[in-house]
Amino acid sequence: MKGVSAMRFLSAVLLGASLLLSPPAAAPARAQERVVNVYNWSDYIDPYAIDRFQRETGIRVRYDVYDSLETLEAKLLAGKSGYDIVVPTSEPSFSRLIRAGALAPLDAARIPHLANLDPTMMSQVKSSDPGNKFGAIYLWGTTGIGYNAAKLAALAPDAPRDSWDLLLKPENAKRMAKCGIVLLDSAIDVIPSVLRWLGRDPNSTDSQDLAAVESALRGIRPYIRAFIGGGAVEQLASGEACLALNYSGDVIQAAARAEEAGKGIQIRYIVPKEGAQLAFDMLAIPADALHKSEAMELINFLLKPDVMAGITNQVRYPNAIPISNSSIKPDILNDPGIYPPQSVRDRFFTIGAVPPEATRARSRMWARLKSGG
Repeated sequence: MKGVSAMRFLSAVLLGASLLLSPPAAAPARAQERVVNVYNWSDYIDPYAIDRFQRETGIRVRYDVYDSLETLEAKLLAGKSGYDIVVPTSEPSFSRLIRAGALAPLDAARIPHLANLDPTMMSQVKSSDPGNKFGAIYLWGTTGIGYNAAKLAALAPDAPRDSWDLLLKPENAKRMAKCGIVLLDSAIDVIPSVLRWLGRDPNSTDSQDLAAVESALRGIRPYIRAFIGGGAVEQLASGEACLALNYSGDVIQAAARAEEAGKGIQIRYIVPKEGAQLAFDMLAIPADALHKSEAMELINFLLKPDVMAGITNQVRYPNAIPISNSSIKPDILNDPGIYPPQSVRDRFFTIGAVPPEATRARSRMWARLKSGG
């Protein structure tokens, strides 16, 4: 779900909070030192939470970021990643890593704050993690459309603001191309959304359905300025792009940064009426992690209601701990783009794991699309 968008911004913030951003293999811990190596999406943590954890426990946190689920999976499936906590999205990465034996089961007795998680949401994750053995929900969100309100009004005033048609119909994309269209560089996130727009099963592995997706995306390919690894916060916030297939939280972050910049840029998020993909990002421990005890201590800390509220306040993604709501800023808690009403949630859909052969076919199609071949 979540992705890289402002690496320089994140590095500055985390360094200011006394985090060490370096690969775990490059900085081995002294024998007496307790450490935990974290691999997470960028712009996806409250630096104060990590600083507080280090002060309260004496455990040093090494924090690295990745730009796509494909990157995360490749590292973990290769083994010896050096990380102790990772944050894969429930489908397809989390379930695939479980089946591959790449994750260690959590010791619930050592993570009492697991009890804070919304049981309904944890039940939804059971399709990926039967028995909820391998992960705890960190944050959740959807994949939809972010747009620059003024640019849309100027270039395509009659284009729909509630539908994937805004992006996926060539006549709309052509008009918006003048101010910049970006897509997530992730077949995992894009293909299910296009399948849903086409009225087909987002989990389809049928070759004809994949061909229909490719045809649809080729129709707008001339108007795509860039494929962005993980997100487009900076592009939307700065006005470099005006339309993006993006994660909900990234668009909300872009809107907040644009407002802070005071340049009159207004960013909006669309949950398309045809449906938006719902995803949970999971706190998980690699099977070969060297610091499992410290990892479970950090996971338990992150699941404290006040800590999780601080994370939501910082990154503007909703969490799955209802009792944290009293500590969440009212403008965030009451923002329907962050915490949608039930009528909007009813349009969400989830995806399942895709078999290896279908995954390869999707990857080949994605490569052709990006290259223009």
